Amino acid sequence: MLEIRELRKRYADKVALDGVAFAVRPGEMFGFVGANGAGKTTTMRIVMGVLRPDAGEVAWQGRPLGAADRRRFGYMPEERGLYQKMRVGEQVEYFGRLHGLSQPKARRATDELLERLSLTERRADAVEALSLGNQQRVQLAVALVHDPEVLVLDEPFSGLDPIAVDALAGVLQERCRGGVPVIFSSHQLELVERLCDAVGIVSAGRMVASGTVEELRAAESSTLRVVVRDAQPGWADGLPGRLTVNGDRHVLLVEAGEDQEILHRAIKAGHVEHFGVEHPTLTEIFKEAVA
Repeated sequence: MLEIRELRKRYADKVALDGVAFAVRPGEMFGFVGANGAGKTTTMRIVMGVLRPDAGEVAWQGRPLGAADRRRFGYMPEERGLYQKMRVGEQVEYFGRLHGLSQPKARRATDELLERLSLTERRADAVEALSLGNQQRVQLAVALVHDPEVLVLDEPFSGLDPIAVDALAGVLQERCRGGVPVIFSSHQLELVERLCDAVGIVSAGRMVASGTVEELRAAESSTLRVVVRDAQPGWADGLPGRLTVNGDRHVLLVEAGEDQEILHRAIKAGHVEHFGVEHPTLTEIFKEAVA
């Protein structure tokens, strides 16, 4: 398990991290979300040893994370680190060798990743000739070539089209199923909600929410949505919540609770088209948490 324990970091008068703490379990995909400047990249750079915290620590498998451990991690920085003039296949293989793989193993791992990421036909192309989406795939291949024990990815889906998003997501899900903890940051909350087992929300350097998506939803109030067509005027008088009328369609939104009374009134009023509890989306939870 990867544990981030009470990280603190200050740059002059600016507090970048103020007690950030969370854990990512084996086989878990953890979405790390927050506004620009919230502390996501600083946290990831500390995990990878690029920065040192003023206080706190990062632990791996119950012990402080060291340089030897980090060499077995896969890292995708926000600012991509590819050599633009180098050919795709040579680049991935080169990084495999830097991680200690023999040339045959690096070549074999490169072949497998290029095939998996649909880059085989671009193997001999210079990175600078690739689209942004294909450069992202190459960057992911570089992070994966040495079969890492942990993946730390800073905005891996930024700027990608839906096809590239699905390709990268599929590879990450495969690694998770193999027991690898994956942490990635993203502003695409719908994507985080779809892919992640757990989520951490950071705001101004502090963790404001953390847990599984189900736990975060359970902590927020659910909304009962009632849709009635051809309703009698005044049917919702005295009921809590907010009623909107659009033609013959009445929509009542109310905090879930007195469901039986509302259902009774709705049935008497007209044709009940919809009656159900709606849980908050991750976007709604995020807005509430950082407000």
